[in-house]
Amino acid sequence: MQKDRVYTDEFYHKGMRKKLVDTLREKGISDEAVLEAINTIPRHYFLESAFDKIAYENRAFPISADQTISHPYTVAYQTQLLQIQKGDKVLEIGTGSIYQTTILAELGAQWVYTIERQKVLFDEQKAYYHFRRQYPNIKFFYGDGFKGLPTYAPFDKILITAAAPFVPPLLVEQLKHGGCMVIPVDEGEAQRMMRLTKLNDGSLKEELFDAFSFVPMLQGKSL
Repeated sequence: MQKDRVYTDEFYHKGMRKKLVDTLREKGISDEAVLEAINTIPRHYFLESAFDKIAYENRAFPISADQTISHPYTVAYQTQLLQIQKGDKVLEIGTGSIYQTTILAELGAQWVYTIERQKVLFDEQKAYYHFRRQYPNIKFFYGDGFKGLPTYAPFDKILITAAAPFVPPLLVEQLKHGGCMVIPVDEGEAQRMMRLTKLNDGSLKEELFDAFSFVPMLQGKSL
């Protein structure tokens, strides 16, 4: 059941988004397209109305199923690493609040296929009529993210928004040659952000970046 939310975008919301963008720029986010997407998407739409006045603080907030909407900095950081190009076909693992999902669509991805394992979150996503109309290129799926979506592969980009204990081999198979995957890897309290680029010979180029803390990516039967 959809929680109480605010779906008006007032001047003070826009002002808070501008301050958030300034904060992200100060923290090292330099991709202006990513910053503009953050400035465009009303983050408060994805949170309960109780968080309306603080929705643009650089912090995580609780959502259903004991999950969180990530820090804006984390969203911007992962998105910047992913280097979305116009026309990309993107697979996102962990739809969550769909905030990150809409950022990918706003950046010009031709298709964003997104998988959510938590049934309560998947059901809540059905109520986001505004974003479903605005971004008809987002396709929602309920299932196990470790398996990906082989029917729709290969993908130009793959984004994992949960802590993976290892790089899922089925997702690597579904990545296009020349494409890249951004994934936080480790089972501890903090995960290293990793970017994997699939080279033309099928081998992987691995790059490691900063440490973050994500909820775990769960494997097996959907909930």
